[in-house]
Amino acid sequence: MKLADSPGFLLITTGALLGLTLPLGKLAGNAGVSPVVWAWLISTGSAVGLLAICGIRRLRLPLQLSALRYYLILGAISLVIPNLLIFMAIPKLGSGYTGLMFTLSPVITLTLSAIWQVRVPGGLGLLGIALGFLGAVLVAVSRGELGSPASLLWVLLGLCIPLSLAFGNLYRTMAWPDQAHPMSLAAGTNVAACLLLSMMIGLDSNANLPGGLMEHAGLSLLAAAAATAMFTVFFRLQKVGGPTYLSQIGYVAAGVALLCGTVFLSERYGPATWAGAALILAGIGISVRAQQAVTER
Repeated sequence: MKLADSPGFLLITTGALLGLTLPLGKLAGNAGVSPVVWAWLISTGSAVGLLAICGIRRLRLPLQLSALRYYLILGAISLVIPNLLIFMAIPKLGSGYTGLMFTLSPVITLTLSAIWQVRVPGGLGLLGIALGFLGAVLVAVSRGELGSPASLLWVLLGLCIPLSLAFGNLYRTMAWPDQAHPMSLAAGTNVAACLLLSMMIGLDSNANLPGGLMEHAGLSLLAAAAATAMFTVFFRLQKVGGPTYLSQIGYVAAGVALLCGTVFLSERYGPATWAGAALILAGIGISVRAQQAVTER
């Protein structure tokens, strides 16, 4: 099996790159960049990078009505809504704790997958998700950084992040356009998100472009590059592993965000949070092994 088709490699790579965007978002917020402007940067930077890759690889971007509808709906529910919530929540919850909100996405995705019968995992995969969920519950109970516990309102808003992501995970598989290449769909979805966020900025009197991005060009370029790299493997992971397996990038992203927040941003978390993170890590290992077993059959 090629490395690019390995579910475990794709899961770890996608989740790690996603996790990097959270501490970068906290740095942007600390620098005064509006959440909607930062979300616009992520989608616009990714759209430009992915369109360039599609051009180099001579990949056609589907433009039929069904594909345009796919881009618009998916861009809204899997990029615009969760990214706005993420970058609004980070200053209140911390990048590590916000990242841990991603860990609820697999359970919600699994529930929706079971309802609609879309690639439900076997017993070992379910065990991995269950362990990750227990870890997420433990983390949620801990309520954020030491010395600055999160308010219940922001925790509840944070819980809307995995809900939106779960719906996106299911829709991405169920409405996947026929014969479409993952890279082309990634590019089209980010273009749609960029357009939606541009309209939101135009209607928001408190946001404008470039909105501080030029003053922090290095940080902006790093975030755009990380997001572009993430999307080059994100849609491939969806194709190979399905919605429930892909949703577990939240486990990886949470661990990376927690580690980065602690090491680089001086965020401090209590023993309960770290115990929850350990359970999440165990869940990742079991889920990767379960998917490998399915692939090897």
